[in-house]
Amino acid sequence: MNIGKTGKILLADIGGTNARFALSPSGQTGPIDYVKVADFPTVREAIADVLARRSNGEQPHRAVLAVAGPVTNNRCVMTNSPWVIDGNELQSALGFDSVHVLNDFEVVAWSLPALEPSDLVPLGGGDGLAGEPLLVVGPGTGFGVSCLVDRHGSRLAVVTEAGHATLPAENEREERVIACLRQRLGHVSIERGALSGSGLQNLYEALAEIDGVQVPHRDAAGITKAALENSCPVSRATLEMFCAILGSVAGNLAVTFGARGGVYVAGGIVPRFREFLAASAFRARFEAKGRFQDYLRNIPTRLVIKPDASFLGLTTFAEHNSS
Repeated sequence: MNIGKTGKILLADIGGTNARFALSPSGQTGPIDYVKVADFPTVREAIADVLARRSNGEQPHRAVLAVAGPVTNNRCVMTNSPWVIDGNELQSALGFDSVHVLNDFEVVAWSLPALEPSDLVPLGGGDGLAGEPLLVVGPGTGFGVSCLVDRHGSRLAVVTEAGHATLPAENEREERVIACLRQRLGHVSIERGALSGSGLQNLYEALAEIDGVQVPHRDAAGITKAALENSCPVSRATLEMFCAILGSVAGNLAVTFGARGGVYVAGGIVPRFREFLAASAFRARFEAKGRFQDYLRNIPTRLVIKPDASFLGLTTFAEHNSS
């Protein structure tokens, strides 16, 4: 039976602190139920509670779960919570016909073809080539990267650990920042060195050190606020460097994946300063690839501002994998 067309589907976006669930008819997203992870010892009990309260006796036949962590063999051991998300175990215990467990950034990649213009802020480039790979990068708690590849109507979201690759420098000042961070961190990754909440804080502290200035302790939100208010030169320089590095890294990954369909920026950090990003060196650094500048110039870059893009991705995956 093709229940993807006829039955309700349980969709979930599961983080370390909160989990969101929706019971959805095919092709739609129903009302979202918010659950605190700490309120339930296991994900199975959380799902059972949601179903008892929301299903009205109609058991969904399928489940698609996005999780904030690495997925191996349809199973994820959560990094920041005691939950273990095991799709095969949940299928058996709760009577689903199928359970898919996906990395959260894999789910964002699945959302890309379904995003509307109102869900996006354009950041330069052309229109993109139909059928070519779509890349999404996302600074947040970490740095997520996933690429959606479409070949002859068959889609695959490639999940990566690109955030743990070595942070590149494009000029002498960035080299000095990375050298400073190397003394503290050893290996300076893209994620820890710049493109995450903790990375933004590391950039701020390194810039203050190499410039020999005293600055108050600030977290990522405080640095961003001071930069946008123009009340702290180091904070503003930090955010400028963050945007420039994001452009360089996104361009590197666009070339790596051949992402001529488009490059999307998602995650929890960048939508807070969309105008600043648009006016920054982001796009110039994205294209600054020497002989491949023309290749990059035609690739569109866009900022994802849709709050529930993960549920759009879950729905798109469920529709594409409905059998």
